[in-house]
This record gives sequence, structure tokens and C-alpha cells, in this order.
Amino acid sequence: MDATLWDDRYAASDLVWSAEPNATVATLTADLPPGRALDVAAGEGRNAIWLAERGWDADAVDFSPVGLDRAERLAAQRLSNAVAAGADVGRFRAIVADVTAGWEPAPQAYDLVLVIFLHLPVQARAAAHRAAAAALAPGGLLVVLAHDRSNLAEGVGGPQDPAILPTPGEVVADLADTGLTVERAEVIARTVAGADRPARDCLVLARRSA
Repeated sequence: MDATLWDDRYAASDLVWSAEPNATVATLTADLPPGRALDVAAGEGRNAIWLAERGWDADAVDFSPVGLDRAERLAAQRLSNAVAAGADVGRFRAIVADVTAGWEPAPQAYDLVLVIFLHLPVQARAAAHRAAAAALAPGGLLVVLAHDRSNLAEGVGGPQDPAILPTPGEVVADLADTGLTVERAEVIARTVAGADRPARDCLVLARRSA
């Protein structure tokens, strides 16, 4: 993974990803009370911005300054619109940092941590997941969502390198001895527009005891 390549990719288009949050993230977090959230490898910030619109103080971390610059502009516009509409919004903060190069969030500082479609080799993946787990406050929820390895043969889209596609069991193993309780670990289907079959995603939810 190279930050410069992602800078170039973000600079080449208005939005690489949708401005809307990931649908699974939205479903899983819509009813949570606002608190502090961390979006790891946030890209253009769509999930963190959506949370901030709903009252969360959201930190978006990514190694691409171009992606996060766009996220800050989008956040400023959307939070301003939300305030004008009478919403009680939170704060959005962009943090340029490489989660694969030793960056670690503040320990037990967040009520919600998202690791969404971050695909890394095994050791880097485990380190990122353990750092995300360490950032959870008591009662906090970790959401890990990735293209599942079975997506290669049975799904559609996503990276084509099996070495960076986890299974739920592997993510659970990454979280061993972190003090978290796994609430869900499964492969879920995701509808893809124009495709003749759904994508297959690896989903793990884990919580730190209150």
C-alpha cells in the first residue's frame, strides 16, 4: 500500500467512494447513542462524516492527505447544512497517519471504532485490528468489515489477492487476548448494482466489557 498512489487516485476524481456511508455501517450504528468514534483508514471520510452528522465526535484516520482534505471539505459543508436544518451535530476531525507504520490511537478513548475494507497482509492486518481494539473504551464497539476470501470464487468485486482477504475466524484470532467479546463473526451478502450475484463480506463485531 502506498499513500502516493492513493493520493493520485483521490485527486483523479470527484469522489472515489460514495458520499453516503457504507450501508452495513449505517445499519449497525444508526441506533447507537452518540459518543466518540474512530474510523480507521477512512479514505474520503464518508462513514465518519455520517456519524458526525448524527452527533458523534468522529476522528477519521488515513495515510492519504488528499483523501482527508476532501473529507474535511465534505464534512464542513454537510455539518453546516445539518446545523442549518436544526440537527445537533458532533465534530469531525481528520488525522493523517499510517496505521501500518506504527500509529496507534489513544487507548480506550472511543465508544465506536470502524475498520472498513482495510485489506492488509496477515501481520499488518492483525496489528491494525489489535490497535483498533485497544482504542475501545469500556462498553465500546468494534466493527470490522472486509471483502471475505470466499468473495473471490462466490462473490463479485473487491481485491483479487487472497492473501489480503480475511475470514471471520481470522479476524477473531487477531483479537485474541485483547479483552473484547466477539458478538458476531460471519460472512454476509451485499447486493452490488448490476451484478448477477451478491458480494460476500467478512463481518466481525466485538465489544469491550463495560
